[in-house]
Amino acid sequence: MNNIAESLSQQAINQPDAVALVMPRKKLADGWAADVLTYAELNEQVDAFARGMVVRGLQKGVRVAMMVPPSPMFFITFFALLRAGGIPILIDPGIGLKPLRQCLKEAEPELFIGISKAQWARRLLGWAKHSIRGTITVGGRWGQHTDRHLMRLGRAYRDSTALPEVHANDPAAILFTSGSTGIPKGVVYRHRHFQEQVRLIKETYQIEAGEIDCPTFPPFALFDPALGMTTVIPPMDFTRPASVDPAMLVGIIKHYQVTNLFGSPALMNTLTNYTQAQDVRLPSIKRVLSAGAPVSPKVVERMHRAIAEQADIHTPYGATEGLPVATISGREILAGLAARHRNGFGICVGRPLSANQVKIIEITDKAVASFAETETLGIEAIGEICVMGPSITDQYWARPEQTESAKIKDDTGQIWHRMGDVGWLDDAGRLWFCGRKSERVITPDGILFTECVEGIVNATPGVYRSALVGLTQEGPTQRGYQEPVVVVELEAGCDEASVVQSIEEILQERPLTRGIQKVIVRPKLPVDIRHNAKIRRGELARSLSTV
Repeated sequence: MNNIAESLSQQAINQPDAVALVMPRKKLADGWAADVLTYAELNEQVDAFARGMVVRGLQKGVRVAMMVPPSPMFFITFFALLRAGGIPILIDPGIGLKPLRQCLKEAEPELFIGISKAQWARRLLGWAKHSIRGTITVGGRWGQHTDRHLMRLGRAYRDSTALPEVHANDPAAILFTSGSTGIPKGVVYRHRHFQEQVRLIKETYQIEAGEIDCPTFPPFALFDPALGMTTVIPPMDFTRPASVDPAMLVGIIKHYQVTNLFGSPALMNTLTNYTQAQDVRLPSIKRVLSAGAPVSPKVVERMHRAIAEQADIHTPYGATEGLPVATISGREILAGLAARHRNGFGICVGRPLSANQVKIIEITDKAVASFAETETLGIEAIGEICVMGPSITDQYWARPEQTESAKIKDDTGQIWHRMGDVGWLDDAGRLWFCGRKSERVITPDGILFTECVEGIVNATPGVYRSALVGLTQEGPTQRGYQEPVVVVELEAGCDEASVVQSIEEILQERPLTRGIQKVIVRPKLPVDIRHNAKIRRGELARSLSTV
């Protein structure tokens, strides 16, 4: 089985009447009004849409820009394209119009599938106008083709339309990174990468068919049909996860007896603040998964109070280029590892999955063609994290220089991905994350890493979150060095002066942070659009440099 769309077909055979998708629309006195699709219904619509596109000329390998919001049609469109051999292009619309336009220009889609609003924007703003040859409008009545028309066509020609065969190494999708710490890049996923991700997620977290998932990050939900789970899509603004209505989310979890919850650390912070304040329990939850940025031990503690004793919160570590790389449970974090985070060691992201291999190499901003060109570091030495495994992708679309900078080929021909993160391995085989390589601060006294410094600062009562940034110094004696500055966002209601004084005293007490002389308070730290959790330190540093 090379195509995860085939997994959907198998689920339709194994459990045709089981609910595949639920999209609650309106709160009622006794529950929710919702759109519901069984596995048989979902598979039938996917098959009809795929065959309809093939009848109208979709060829295997055609790149397809896909702009469909979280909905049943999001799933139907994605799986139909995989089944028809198309290559869906997924770009986070929250990255902004200019980066979105650039991503579409780079990807050169030949087909554009989107809702009416996206089609109007495409025409008005000229998105990929030199490459697009056809359009399909989802949920609308105008355009070259509509989803309804193609589904009718697919059903009419079902018996006479053959779907193409796809192979494990064929490109399956192009997923663009958020660009939160650099330019957005299109990651080329092959069918084998999706298959391995499904396998690794299922085995690592012991997910069983029939479970109920509430994913608050839609792309992650695409694994659910292949895992045989029921997907409940909450009615929320997915571009602002930190602003989710926690009462609504609790209501969804309780009504549908959700067993698996996925969300960003920012969403988990909002949810657990509510569950603690309202003394809410979520007994149906078996596991919580949170990714996109490090998860605060405070959030882990609050989540444990809300879920059953046998349940846990897990924090998989990875990136768009490869996930999952490593994972750790909340209970392991709180059993001594959180204290090391508060003392400047970075944050433990767990043990690499058995299918993966991890190396730590010396920090350099240059391309590394082979491991012979760099030094592989030993235990407890901080360097750049490199990983090789079955779900690790091997190239960016149309960006050969970035591919060369991010990939290393070993002696056996295997491709390793440079995560762009710095970290270290301890003597128990656990991986520790110290921050982004591009965000390290180089001072006359040495290199400071964001997660190491921020772990110390964030442990200060009254601090919600903090950011270490480096300001470029002028003058020949300081050329190449940066001034380290800590910027903090405080908890509501705390005394700013006393918290800042506490931070300054703590920084001066430790050799690691003694060179940091400046602490600045900001009402809000800028964060990424996708997860509302990754601090945009480059943007923050630029704003401070202009003050």
